[in-house]
Amino acid sequence: MDDFFEIVIQQQQHNLPFVLYCKPNSDAVIGMFQQNDTLYEVVDFTERGFVFSSFDGNKNYIIPEENSEIKRFAFDKKEISENEKEFVSPNEIVKTNFERLVAKGIEAIQENEFQKVVLSRKETIDLLDFDLVTTFENLVQLYPATFVYCFFHPKIGIWMGATPEQLLKVEGNIFETMALAGTQKNTGYEEIVWQDKEKQEQQFVTDYIVSELNKVSNSILVSEPYSIKAGSIWHIKTDISGQLNSTKNLKEVVGLLHPTPAVCGLPKLESKQFILDNENYDRTFYTGYLGELNSSSASDKTSSDLFVNLRCMEIEMDLNLKTAKANLFMGCGITKDSIPEKEWEESVNKSMTMKRGFN
Repeated sequence: MDDFFEIVIQQQQHNLPFVLYCKPNSDAVIGMFQQNDTLYEVVDFTERGFVFSSFDGNKNYIIPEENSEIKRFAFDKKEISENEKEFVSPNEIVKTNFERLVAKGIEAIQENEFQKVVLSRKETIDLLDFDLVTTFENLVQLYPATFVYCFFHPKIGIWMGATPEQLLKVEGNIFETMALAGTQKNTGYEEIVWQDKEKQEQQFVTDYIVSELNKVSNSILVSEPYSIKAGSIWHIKTDISGQLNSTKNLKEVVGLLHPTPAVCGLPKLESKQFILDNENYDRTFYTGYLGELNSSSASDKTSSDLFVNLRCMEIEMDLNLKTAKANLFMGCGITKDSIPEKEWEESVNKSMTMKRGFN
């Protein structure tokens, strides 16, 4: 394992791209180490490698299998003590601005501009003696049921995350996806009670995904909604699976799903435009998607395994690779029943997912 992470350190020091990732409920960490610093783009989704795409859909990059060394190792998962480090809380101005943004979203829903919109904020914190490898290991240990990753490209930067949401898994012509919405903090009680607001929000997501996939599939199975825990946060989840009419156009299927109502809203175009017009910052790769594209490493069949880039952060490091800043991203699903103060609290809870990973 030390040899594996030594490659990571050398790759970063040589300013060469790499990605580390661990799939949900897996003990295998996979590393892809690109052998040059070219920024490769996805053109038609027949490429093979690890894809990293932006929220707006305009940036679709890939670490190609053919230009990379791929290594795996078994990760020994063990209990780690969560850090007690205190971070400076966002000030009242940040809180007020976010609550105003949410109120504006609610007003637009009441005026029938759209049914739902997902509004987010960015929070920047200072990190002393930041260690990329240790932070990645901590996230893997803390969030075993999520897709944990660390992505570096000298022309993009460093991104890390532990996302609970799968965008799409395709093997042959069989697909799996999910509808994930609703959020509440874990209080230690076994029984999770959801309010109508969260149930409605989750149903929006499910209905949209099924209606879109009906364009490319004649056989779709939809589970009953159930509660699922991601770190210290509970969500409502519905599993959706089926058979694609054709496996030839993965680009079309991804385009139908991304961005999902869980990160954008409904209808898609109107809510997305509201986000671009009102959030006052560029999400870049937050709420984009990432993962294996046409990988042949996991089985005999070619498969794609893509995740939504949630619970993530962008790391800005100085030249000595020690002092750093982390840009954290948190979003909340807004419906007509949303309350700005509660959405603020939800965003604060979500920010802790990443903060717990720092030593």
